Amino acid sequence: MAEENQNTAAPEQAQPVFQLVRSYLKDASLEMPHAPEIFLVQPTEQPNVDIQFEVNQAALSIPDTYEIVVRGTITVKMKSEDKEMVMFLAEARQAGIFEMKNLPAEALQHLANVNCPAIVYPYLRANLADIITRTGLPPVHMPEVSFEGLYQQRLAQANEQAAEQAKAGQA
Repeated sequence: MAEENQNTAAPEQAQPVFQLVRSYLKDASLEMPHAPEIFLVQPTEQPNVDIQFEVNQAALSIPDTYEIVVRGTITVKMKSEDKEMVMFLAEARQAGIFEMKNLPAEALQHLANVNCPAIVYPYLRANLADIITRTGLPPVHMPEVSFEGLYQQRLAQANEQAAEQAKAGQA
């Protein structure tokens, strides 16, 4: 009797996939509303630097494909005598297209809120630094960001709000 070749191995599960498909500069702008005056007057104090950023995400029409956009805005104002002037406002939106499939929902949320922005953010920082350097003004660089820390903060806030709503619903 010939040996029968039996395949007793468990059916193969689809492997998780996480990859950057493409990174691109989606939008960039620079405004210098008080040029050339800002180059001609002496500031009376250190310029005020305001740096903001946000992360947005959207599912694309291709299954398991997402666009993650990190927007950064840098506004620098100076005072000269009794007048405040905007030296510049630089804004950019850096995007990444990511393929994420065969992942549990919790892992997908973590990747979209932590890993994807962490991959895209250095491109945003570099593009904004380049734009600002071209103004002829001293450079301003966006700081390092802990997307993990921000994500954990948002989760904690969401849990607190859910607990408060549950408590209010019982009262």
